[in-house]
Amino acid sequence: MRSLTLTGGKMSAPFGRSTRCLSARSPVGLLSQLRRNHPVRCPLGERRLSQARPGGQRGPLEGLTVLDLTRVLAGPFATMILGDLGAQVIKVERPGAGDDTRTWGPPFVGAESAYFLSVNRNKKSISVDLKHPRGVGVIQELAAVCDVLVENFLPGKLPRLGLGYEQLCAVNPGLVYCSISGYGQTGPRAQSPGYDSIASAVSGMMHITGSEDGEPVRPGVAMTDLATGLYAHGAVMAALLQRHKTGRGVHIDCNLLSSQGFSTKDGHLVVAAATDQQFVRVCNVLKLNELTNKPEYKSNKLRVQNRRELLHTLSQRFLQEKTADWLREFEGSGVPVGPINNIQEVFSDPQVKHNGLIQEMEHPTAGQITVPGPAVRFSSFAHDKATPPPLIGQHTVQVLRHTLSYSDDVINALLESKAVTQNEVS
Repeated sequence: MRSLTLTGGKMSAPFGRSTRCLSARSPVGLLSQLRRNHPVRCPLGERRLSQARPGGQRGPLEGLTVLDLTRVLAGPFATMILGDLGAQVIKVERPGAGDDTRTWGPPFVGAESAYFLSVNRNKKSISVDLKHPRGVGVIQELAAVCDVLVENFLPGKLPRLGLGYEQLCAVNPGLVYCSISGYGQTGPRAQSPGYDSIASAVSGMMHITGSEDGEPVRPGVAMTDLATGLYAHGAVMAALLQRHKTGRGVHIDCNLLSSQGFSTKDGHLVVAAATDQQFVRVCNVLKLNELTNKPEYKSNKLRVQNRRELLHTLSQRFLQEKTADWLREFEGSGVPVGPINNIQEVFSDPQVKHNGLIQEMEHPTAGQITVPGPAVRFSSFAHDKATPPPLIGQHTVQVLRHTLSYSDDVINALLESKAVTQNEVS
């Protein structure tokens, strides 16, 4: 990674990055154009804040730049919201193929996937090969002058390329780096690929969706993807506020846990084969390799058109083994797969426990309770021990005394008049 000289302090804008001057010799020839667009004499944040939208109106994030290394839904949805709020979003795509969802359909609008179009407005796309050293250099250069980076690679992949949080914050201490994954950056399932349908199954959502006596049903909308995108957007906003106070960025860990369902011999399983390569791997695991040679299954579009026949064949095969056996067969295949857990199984899941998604606390009337914990982790702090949900009026006197500085006489008068009440259960 190239060296950078960083100097400066805070800006007055609420979300403004630390003012910096950059000087470096780039190893990448094409980045000379990037430098011409980012002159070193001008503080980056101040220069970008002057770039108002047409009509003179500025969004609340105007002047901030987001480097978008995500694809499919959760990440692009989060960065689209940031773009809607005025941030400049630079979407990085693979040469040729681009975002996976560019081929997901039908439906298509002309040659464009409706899926892709729905979550990628307000963005600029650049095509960069991360397998090429100079391509990595381009991303390093961009990260040095951006405010936010959002990525959804498998944990560990970007650090191996020199694009991990620790590596990039060394040259851009103010960088807010948001990682979106299936299960989190660490833990027993950290290296497992994740899709919305798998998270819906593992999290127990599919177990409680559908008719009471019927089969598990996947929600019609990708709820875990959308919820994760919203969590990520909110976490980025909080991190930008924290950066305004401290001058430093933060690493955010956001995952789907905080396709298609099949019955097995003893339960249910969800498999998400979104690409042609994953479909081939599924067929290999199921020992149904002959399906890969059938012309009606050669592409995702064709598999959708011939969905009924394909699902019947796959369903018959999945019924022949138990869920745990199938999970072992798919391990290491690179195909997103997961069991449809009931609520009891969700709370005993090792990854759920590792991610701190379960919190136990003592409630004043209910006793020991277990509730879902925070869905997002920050590198800069650990969540405090949570307090239990309050009783009605449990903190009336405390708030009046410490927040409003009311005297005891005033508080007692309010209590006696019944204007306020204090719950006496301690």
